[in-house]
Amino acid sequence: MSAVARALGVARATLHRPLSPREPRNPDAHVDAEVLEGLKAVAQERATYGYRRACALLNRQRRAAGKSPVNHKRAYRLMRDAQLLLQRHTGKPTRPHQGTIITLKSNLHWCSDGFEIRCWNGERVQVAFRLDCCDRELIAYRASAEHPTGLTIQDLMAETVEARFGPGTSRVPHPVEWLSDNGPVYTATDTRDFGRSVGLLVCTTPAYSPESNGMAEAFVKTFKRDYVYVNELPSAPHVPAQLPAWFDDYNRCHPHRGLKMMSPREFRTANSQA
Repeated sequence: MSAVARALGVARATLHRPLSPREPRNPDAHVDAEVLEGLKAVAQERATYGYRRACALLNRQRRAAGKSPVNHKRAYRLMRDAQLLLQRHTGKPTRPHQGTIITLKSNLHWCSDGFEIRCWNGERVQVAFRLDCCDRELIAYRASAEHPTGLTIQDLMAETVEARFGPGTSRVPHPVEWLSDNGPVYTATDTRDFGRSVGLLVCTTPAYSPESNGMAEAFVKTFKRDYVYVNELPSAPHVPAQLPAWFDDYNRCHPHRGLKMMSPREFRTANSQA
């Protein structure tokens, strides 16, 4: 075959017929229309969701109805043609974080940080929170118009321990890492001593390296985009009234790519049954 191809001056691929010619793709227009309506409903309810998370929520509904799930590539094509895709965010250049943080089980590594919510009347609400780096669940939080203090973080530590290991638990049954940045409320001697007294391995990120606490930083960005910026924020008292519903929705519904598009609660339930 090679000698014939060289003599004719053509490629070998033109001299043989494939054993199983591929059939031209013929998408099912009826199913596409049904899927597109479902994607439109998700996009209308959650305007900040891209095609992957919209597809994950749609597949939950389809499985509950006994229908087959939709491939994310199909969801991308349909949302692209219907102009439902989000605008690509380029962002500003930052220092890349080259490491990979992997936690094999829940309750081994917790991360903490805080953020600020600005209301329409100029008032501000300060929120401190705690995440599990394995299942991404928001375990506990504290919200106030005042900046958090060392006592706020100590209360957050105690609430987190009780939320994960049962009411009345004063000390974790095994060592758990508590990661935070180098804010004064976290590096204060009283805060670190209290964390050690309940069995936490208190540690902080390297100086000028917020990427080392990337899971907490990513949560702040996601939470503000999907909940804070798309809801009404008339005044500071209005925000704490909405936070429980927002955090509960995040824990129950928010799909994570690192969790195979499951929500934190779904992931914990699946792992507990495994």
